[in-house]
Amino acid sequence: MDINKYLEKQSAKINKVLGSFLPGKGAHPSTLHEAMRYAVLSGGKRIRPILALEACRVVGGDTRKVLPAACALELIHNYSLTHDDLPCMDNDKERRGRAACHMKFGEDIALLVGDALLTLAFKVLCSKNGVRSALDLERQMNAARLVAEAVGSEGMVGGQAVDMEFQDKDMDLATAEYINVHKSGALIAVALRVGATLGGGSEKQVQALYRYGKYVGLLFQIVDDIMDRQGYAKVIGVSEAKKEAEALLGKAKAEITPFGRRTAVLEAIADFVLTRDK
Repeated sequence: MDINKYLEKQSAKINKVLGSFLPGKGAHPSTLHEAMRYAVLSGGKRIRPILALEACRVVGGDTRKVLPAACALELIHNYSLTHDDLPCMDNDKERRGRAACHMKFGEDIALLVGDALLTLAFKVLCSKNGVRSALDLERQMNAARLVAEAVGSEGMVGGQAVDMEFQDKDMDLATAEYINVHKSGALIAVALRVGATLGGGSEKQVQALYRYGKYVGLLFQIVDDIMDRQGYAKVIGVSEAKKEAEALLGKAKAEITPFGRRTAVLEAIADFVLTRDK
């Protein structure tokens, strides 16, 4: 399959829904809302929401019920990018080929954009979108809890904190692995877990897809490290990091083998993550 065309098609669908969840550009306070839309609707492959939708599909669920949660994950991802780009963090001046949010709107607005996107994400996660029964509600609340755990101090935010802590220190392998698992890997892994949970998958199915997500999340960050010659690749060397990436790809695919032919897209996404160049 042409995974790039597939990602583009799915991204267009997700972008339409994302746009409906975001406040209108002219809504008061207009600068903040314009900046929120700027931060989110600026491109990107939308890997996390797509993985959530695919996990739902693989377990035989209704992807319409998962679409709001999938978009919430993307809102969280963009909140993290907006904050990561700030001068007090990674100090990146560009994002997706154009000025980072703080460069266009100022650091104060960019900080508030991140706050607002995270808050909006949980509003979406806890809204009645797709909820038709008590079982749907139970699954939705469980999904919200899982996301909160994945992005908090013991997940994504914790990974970023350790990354900042070691900006000017020598990093050992255990620290590099912690950062990779938590900073980038946690949100990718929970996307699979949320999609399978909301899709009505069995505990065995949910856990298999979650493990796939953990491997793909770690793979994603290691590939980033290889391209940047930083983190994991700097600690163990680019050659060894490439070997680890190949091994993670194999482990990810092995986890979804029991699902049979339904996993073609997930396999293609894992291949895409390994071979991407940006």
